Amino acid sequence: MELGYGKAALVLLMVAAVVAMIARRLRIPYSVGLVAAGIILTLLPFGPRISITKELIFDALLPPLLFEAAFYLRWNDLRRELPLILVLASAGVVLSGAVTAAGMHFIGQWQWSSALVFGALIAATDPVAVIATFRQAGVHGRLRLLIEAESLFNDGTAAVAFGVATLVAAGHAFSATGLALNLVATVGGGLLCGAAVGGASLFLTRRTNDHLVELTFTTVAAYGSFLSAEQFHFSGVFATITAGLIIGNRGRLGILSDQGRGAVEAFWEYAAFVANSLVFLLIGMQEAAQNFAAVWLPALAAIAFVLLGRAVAVYPICLAFGRTALRTTARRQHALFWGGLRGALALALALGLPEMPDRAAIVTVSFAVVAFSIFVQGLTMPPLLRAIGEIPAARSQESGARSRESEARS
Repeated sequence: MELGYGKAALVLLMVAAVVAMIARRLRIPYSVGLVAAGIILTLLPFGPRISITKELIFDALLPPLLFEAAFYLRWNDLRRELPLILVLASAGVVLSGAVTAAGMHFIGQWQWSSALVFGALIAATDPVAVIATFRQAGVHGRLRLLIEAESLFNDGTAAVAFGVATLVAAGHAFSATGLALNLVATVGGGLLCGAAVGGASLFLTRRTNDHLVELTFTTVAAYGSFLSAEQFHFSGVFATITAGLIIGNRGRLGILSDQGRGAVEAFWEYAAFVANSLVFLLIGMQEAAQNFAAVWLPALAAIAFVLLGRAVAVYPICLAFGRTALRTTARRQHALFWGGLRGALALALALGLPEMPDRAAIVTVSFAVVAFSIFVQGLTMPPLLRAIGEIPAARSQESGARSRESEARS
C-alpha cells in the first residue's frame, strides 16, 4: 500500500517515538533501533515507501542537525582544541581516503577512478551518526568535543576530495594550484556565507523580544546559510556550522531574550530528534533494498580498508601532538578510531553520483560500510566507552537524554 508523503512521515514519526522508548528500556543505541525498524518497515506489505535521496538529506534533514550541534559548541572550548581538530579533519580525511582507495584498487580490483570516488565519499566521519551515538551514551568532556567537532568539520575536506575525484573519473585534469583554490573557495565561501547569514539573523534578533520571531530567525539562519552556500557551490556544512556557532555563542550574551533562548533550545532539540529519526529510519529502509550478496567480497574489503584508513588517520596524527598540550591518551585514541562512524553523508554522496563505471557497486558497498558502522561500531561504542572510563559502568542511557538539559543551563 502506497502512502502519501504526509501520511508516510506521520507513520515514521510514530515509529521513531516507539523505538525511542524501546531503545531506552533495552539500553541499545537509538540509531541502531531506528535502522532495524526501517528494515522491518520495508519488509511489511503496508509499510511506508520513501526513498533516501541526496536532495532529501542535504536540503531538508542535514541543516537542522548541523545547526543544533554547532549551537551547543562553546567557542572557548573549541578554540583550545582547534589545531588537533583541523588536522584530523583535513590531513586525516585525506589519509583515510587514500588508504581506502588504494585498498579497493589493489585488493578489490576496482578501477582507480571508482576507487578514488569511493575513498573520497566514505573518508569523512558522519556528524549525524557520531553525535547521535555519543550524546545517547552520555559522554561529556574533551573526547566528545574532539569527535563531534571533527565530524562536523571534516566534511569540507571530503566535499573537495569527492568533487575532485568525480571530475577525475570523468576525465578532467587538475593542478596543485587548482586544487588549492578549490579548497579555499569551498571552505572560505562556506564560512563567509555562514557568517553573513548568522550575523544578519542576530542583527535582526536584537530588534525584537518576541520569542517566535527569534525562533524564526534561527530557522532562517540554519537553512538559509546552507542553501545559499550550496547555491554558490560552497560548503553548506561549513556555512551552517558557522551560523550555529555565531548564534549559539553570541546569542547567549543577552541578544536572545530569556523566553527566546528557552524556545530556541527546545525547538532545535526537537528538530534534531525528528531529523535524526527520519535519517536513520530511511537508512534502514534503503538498506533492506540492497543486494549485498552480489558485492559481499568488495564490501568486506571496503569495511576492512575504511577501518584501516581511520587508524592511519587517528594514531599518527595524535602521536604528532603527543608532546604538546593537546596530547591525547591512548584510550581516547582508541575511542576516536572506533567512533569514526559513517552514515547519511556518505550515502547521500553515493546516491548523487553521476553515471560512471561501478556506480551500482559503489552505492551498495557504501550501504554495507554504513550498516557495519551503525550496527557493529554503534552497538560496541557504549561498552568501549565504559571500558576506557569515559562513562561510568552503571550509567544508564537516560543520562544521554539529560545531557542536553544540563548543557543548556550551563
